[in-house]
Amino acid sequence: MVLLWNVHNSLYSNNLKKKIYFASDFHLGVNAKYTSAERERQIVRWLDQIKEDAEEIYLVGDVFDFWFEYSYVVPKGYIRLFGKLAELRDFGIPIYFFIGNHDMWMFKYFEDEFGIPIYREPIVKTIKGKTFFIGHGDGLGPGDYGYKFIKKVFANPICQWLFARIHPNFGIGLANFWSGRSRESNGDESTFLGEDKEWLLIYANKKLDTLAADFFIFGHRHLPIDYTLKNQTSRYINLGEWMNFNSYAVFDGNDLTIEFFENEEGTVYKK
Repeated sequence: MVLLWNVHNSLYSNNLKKKIYFASDFHLGVNAKYTSAERERQIVRWLDQIKEDAEEIYLVGDVFDFWFEYSYVVPKGYIRLFGKLAELRDFGIPIYFFIGNHDMWMFKYFEDEFGIPIYREPIVKTIKGKTFFIGHGDGLGPGDYGYKFIKKVFANPICQWLFARIHPNFGIGLANFWSGRSRESNGDESTFLGEDKEWLLIYANKKLDTLAADFFIFGHRHLPIDYTLKNQTSRYINLGEWMNFNSYAVFDGNDLTIEFFENEEGTVYKK
């Protein structure tokens, strides 16, 4: 009976139409609508839900509100997420991790422990016949020169070496403080600013002049957005965040949609 049940489950899984999943901005480590620990459990439930039909999973930055890997120390916590990621990789599901502005000090831990590659810059990838431009989104588009300068400083190996000399008890606490200040400085992110002010939309429209992408996939903006670009076919997709929306995108080979997990009131800004 057990053998027949396992065979049935195997056949059922093989017959499922495989999908591509994108999510970003979990910001684990900071409390929001729920505590960080509660949100982590919620994310694990979502990963459990999608694992049967997930062909690939893209984590598009700011999974952690702060992350720094010392030579022999990583920030404590997140055990449930790590366990689930390890399980999905053992299950044979490819997972790709894009660093964001809050977890830019991700080095080799995910690659060594989980076999999850780390991307520091946006990539162009063909998925099921469609061209995707994928990246967290920070530092792209016009303006924001102050942040772009700070990002270069933080990405400098010498600065990273100096920070690693600070004891984790102080260094991680200091970084968490500045991470909170950075988030507060973004102001109200719940309103669409218009085509002439949404910097990632401006960037995607300009990028179309040199790249015929079908989808531009970003996080960072914290607002679920599905916007048709100037050629009337390509789309700018912002994945939103998990502090309030629990939003993610799913591509079934034909269409891409933004959906919500355990949030029946979630809405997408769409045009």
